[in-house]
Amino acid sequence: MGRNKLLLVAVLSIGILALGACSIPDRGPAVPAADTARALPLGIPNARFFADGDPTAMIDEGSRAFAREQAALRAEGKSITRLTPVYYLAVSGGGDNGAFGAGLMNGWTALGTRPEFKMVTGVSTGALIAPFAFLGPAYDDALRDVYTTMTPDKVFRVRGLTAALFDDAMADTGPLAEVIAGYADQKMFDAIAREYQKGRLLLIGTTHLDAQRPTIWNIGAIAASGHPGGLDLFRKILRASAAIPGAFQPVMIDVEIDGRKYQEMHVDGGAIAQLFLYPPSIDLSAPGVRRERHAYIIRNARLDPDYAASDRRTISIAGRAITTMLAASGQNDVLRTYFVSQRDGVDYNLAYIGAGFSAPKTGEFDQAYMRALYAYGFQEGRDGRAWHKLPPGLQRTATPKR
Repeated sequence: MGRNKLLLVAVLSIGILALGACSIPDRGPAVPAADTARALPLGIPNARFFADGDPTAMIDEGSRAFAREQAALRAEGKSITRLTPVYYLAVSGGGDNGAFGAGLMNGWTALGTRPEFKMVTGVSTGALIAPFAFLGPAYDDALRDVYTTMTPDKVFRVRGLTAALFDDAMADTGPLAEVIAGYADQKMFDAIAREYQKGRLLLIGTTHLDAQRPTIWNIGAIAASGHPGGLDLFRKILRASAAIPGAFQPVMIDVEIDGRKYQEMHVDGGAIAQLFLYPPSIDLSAPGVRRERHAYIIRNARLDPDYAASDRRTISIAGRAITTMLAASGQNDVLRTYFVSQRDGVDYNLAYIGAGFSAPKTGEFDQAYMRALYAYGFQEGRDGRAWHKLPPGLQRTATPKR
């Protein structure tokens, strides 16, 4: 998330505190708090999971995925007695810094060592990258085009200052919805469904703002359901995952409980976590299926401090403080995935924007900046030097092997 957008969020917050009694856009009734877990979008039982809830449903989905994988191997006449290694990919948020992750994925293809991922997760801009990464190198050209031709007018339309008081965001993301609809088409959706039937998982994170809960959407299950509203829900999920609160409008998800209709408000998954691998409540080291596992984490951001002298003004201070909190949150997400992977015996690999990248940036979704960042990520991936075994903070304290 860029500084300008953060400042817009700060302005919005101040405006709401100052003038709270204003008319706002209508919405359907929110799901009652006691029924949050009962709400099933499109009536699909495994369409989504709450990361902070009982992990049983996700564990069961993992077991079913393993069974589908085994069935697919048998259908191909392949051995199921020896389990092959599996690879996980988690792609973080980061706004236009997603150009780094896009370049890295394509450079990795060029290197020739990019694996097929058993599971891909994405948040915010990472959610936009995730379907391409999940479906493999055949989608590399489309991924490159999205992140090297993106401009502000393809993402949002700025609303007037009165939007801080009378609307649901400072910008309208209708243009982004059109971009998403252009690549998240029926062909992509059907391909995701086919891969789901092979036991692979594509998971996208949003924030259920009404319930303040991290929501993990099971895109493959939605695609495989055959529900006529599935493709539209997929597009809404992608748009919601990138809906920066206050800056970009939230996305309303329709649900039904006992014949009554409700609406959930979903925003950027980064409001809770900027990346996720799997909930820490799921312990892969527990008794069960044993296999070699490798996790690759792409953090679409720098992990070193971004020094900037702050003006002694309320909005500047608030914006800088929010930037600092988000940077700390992203670093904590990286550390969390590291410690969980170590607990579970999962090989850990982390990529992030290095301190050596210094292309100038004139504004959000600056095309020259994004192309430079894409090229940097591509070179890192192609040269095989993108991956680190430890997060930066731990690299300074790790005891050298003797």
